[in-house]
Amino acid sequence: MDLGIHVAKTIKIGNFELWITESMVNAWLIGIVLIIIALIIRKTILNPKKIPSGVQNVIEWIVELLDNFTTSTMGEHGMKFSSFYGGMFVFILLCNLSGLLIGPKFDDGNFSIGFLRPPTADAAVTFALALITFFMIQGYGIKSKGVLKWAKGLTEPMWPMTPLNIIGELANPISLSFRLFGNILGGTIIMGLYYNLPWPALIGLPTALHGYFDVFAGVLQAFIFVMLSMTFVSSAMD
Repeated sequence: MDLGIHVAKTIKIGNFELWITESMVNAWLIGIVLIIIALIIRKTILNPKKIPSGVQNVIEWIVELLDNFTTSTMGEHGMKFSSFYGGMFVFILLCNLSGLLIGPKFDDGNFSIGFLRPPTADAAVTFALALITFFMIQGYGIKSKGVLKWAKGLTEPMWPMTPLNIIGELANPISLSFRLFGNILGGTIIMGLYYNLPWPALIGLPTALHGYFDVFAGVLQAFIFVMLSMTFVSSAMD
């Protein structure tokens, strides 16, 4: 059983080493797949029909569902975030579910085939996603309130609370990233332990375990991450 973060490629620039990790490669592959799917869909619905049918009908239903969900969570001013958070949800969801797939694995030049490691089982990936939310919170808070009012909000309800308010703001991306990372990594470890049991124990159960730890937990954690991100950004703008 090998659950470590693999370095797919090491690039040396002088005395500096740039690591291309397995998580980064898998995230790039998922991004490429999403871009290809988006281009196919775009080509399919480039000339929309007045009476939707087929792919156009499904896409319009998904877009309407995302718009309604974003509006109900963030209010009317949140409609502009629908496409962003819709894309984030799909990306995180596919990252979470990628552990179900068998594909190429790279370890510093060594190539093998096996179950992919979900990119979201890497704290660096989830923290990078959480930082997007953190900067959006601060950026849209300043944009909607102004610098002075935004800074004053850190001193409320009384100025001695300022250090705790700052810690609370800094804790948001940490809690967001570790919640997603911990749940996905936990499922990855449990499945890794299970597949090291004697073969009689592997009959029948993998489907149920994958259904819970990969599918159910993957969908739920993607939803929670996006839902909390939307709530934080919306609160900053109010």
